[in-house]
Amino acid sequence: MNGLPATSGPTPYSGLSRYLGDIRRYPMLAQDEEADLARRWREDEDVSAAHKLITSHLRLVARVVRDYRGYGLPVEDLIAEGNLGLMRSLSRFDPERGFRLATYAMWWIRAAIQEYILRSWSLVKVGTTAAQKKLFFNLRRIKAELEAMESGDLAPEMVSQIAERLGVAEADVVSMNRRLGGPDHSLNVPAGPEGEEEWINWLTDPELDQESAYGNREERERRRRLLSNAMGSLSDRERRIIALRRLNETPTTLEILSQEYGISRERVRQIEVQAVEKLRRSVKNAGALPTYEN
Repeated sequence: MNGLPATSGPTPYSGLSRYLGDIRRYPMLAQDEEADLARRWREDEDVSAAHKLITSHLRLVARVVRDYRGYGLPVEDLIAEGNLGLMRSLSRFDPERGFRLATYAMWWIRAAIQEYILRSWSLVKVGTTAAQKKLFFNLRRIKAELEAMESGDLAPEMVSQIAERLGVAEADVVSMNRRLGGPDHSLNVPAGPEGEEEWINWLTDPELDQESAYGNREERERRRRLLSNAMGSLSDRERRIIALRRLNETPTTLEILSQEYGISRERVRQIEVQAVEKLRRSVKNAGALPTYEN
């Protein structure tokens, strides 16, 4: 795959419980060891170095898969797709940029899993636009935040809130909610073809997950740096509108901003859209990878 050779290792199709046990045996790598292995693979195509990098991050893939267990797809398939994303990330990983592989790979793992889910749901026409994909992957989370997890249609005020937060039409929220309206998996539902593992066992781990914790902290810091740098490309008015509309916990209304600047609400909205597009271009040019999630 993109020059990366196939490597032997555990497979989720041999039984989920066994697989989870197998991947825990691979040790996590110190940053200097990881960088050395990455250079050996990048410069000398050392297959053993690539194998060690991949197997040491299989636990990361399994943890990411937890976030996508509500779409009715086999856990084994989600893990397999995530592992492919991990391999793709290694093909492009540059240790000289100062990031850990876990931070860089997270984007590729999520993207691979999300693309697989979208392909699998294509029969129900989830949608292909960026807004529809964003709605698809964020609706459950936002419903939980709004404590709107009851079955059936959402209340009109909930529909309005979700549509505004995600920048989509209210009709799209109603439609997507109905498509995703199947019951969530119980935490005690058996996972794996032999039913040998329960989902609840995935949610706790007696070992300290240092790799994920470090990766999450580094990723948050990376995003803050990217956003801060990107904000520098905006005018003072654009920065203020973005800050009040997108970065505040309670967004300022278009009406208030239109009165402050003496322009129409539609003009404020246009400025906001233009500023967001500038930020996206700036972040993209800085080397960030695309994702469908907030």
